[in-house]
Amino acid sequence: MALCLTLFMAAPAFAESGEAAGDVSGAIEGTWNAAKGQVQTIVNKVVFPVIDMVLAVLLFVKISTAYMDYRKQGHFDFTGPAILFACLLFSLTAPSYIWNIL
Repeated sequence: MALCLTLFMAAPAFAESGEAAGDVSGAIEGTWNAAKGQVQTIVNKVVFPVIDMVLAVLLFVKISTAYMDYRKQGHFDFTGPAILFACLLFSLTAPSYIWNIL
């Protein structure tokens, strides 16, 4: 019964892309080229600003907690704020070069 169910559910997938039948990479490239503009617009206008906002809030929270720890212990820990600042800079500049990589 399991064999019959498996054979019933298994269906071969063929990529049809122009002249060369079975050209999977061509089908993927064609799909990417068709949707590339929409994906770039959504990522640049929605995803990156959300990531930037979350990182900015986390940076300010981390700086304030590090300052409170400094007032209690007399030692300011730069590691957390520095890592969040580097991530924020990376995400702010990513839209200018990420599409050249992809």
